[in-house]
Amino acid sequence: MMRNIKFAMATLAAGTLLCLPSMAADKGKNSNGADRMDQGKLMGADQQFVMKAAQGGMAEVELGRLATQKAASGDVKQFGQRMVDDHSKANDELKSIASSKGVNLPTDVGAKNKADMDHLSALSGAEFDRAYMQHMVKDHKTDVAEFRKESNSGKDNDVKGFAAKTLPTLEEHLKMAQDTFNKVKTGSK
Repeated sequence: MMRNIKFAMATLAAGTLLCLPSMAADKGKNSNGADRMDQGKLMGADQQFVMKAAQGGMAEVELGRLATQKAASGDVKQFGQRMVDDHSKANDELKSIASSKGVNLPTDVGAKNKADMDHLSALSGAEFDRAYMQHMVKDHKTDVAEFRKESNSGKDNDVKGFAAKTLPTLEEHLKMAQDTFNKVKTGSK
């Protein structure tokens, strides 16, 4: 009996060892059979940046659409449309980079962004304008800091380049958000 167990275990171990080279070769391939290593799969901080930027970008588009519908101020509506246009373009570029790296981006905005959207959706008129623009100032300050950090210290050249290329647009958005917020918080249109 003990001999049969030892034989079975030895057979199992040998079978496993014979499969390892094949399994290792498969791990380096994606579903198309292309080498993942050639795609430069993102790791660590670069991957976290891409995921957060994707969710934030989707949220900017959705909130911009909301602003074009709910805002009382023409300036806020115009700002919202700019968010839709610019962030849609940046999102498409980020999707392309992520795809080339074999990274699947999130398909939703995430819990925090969803909560912000729900809060703003419940507001209307001048109250919406003030809350939305205040949120945009805060959000773009964070975005500028994160994109600056990635553009300076990112490890992946494509992601680092995307951050550097997008940063001036985000800095412009921040200035626009501050100017528009200053207009709506005092009630001028």
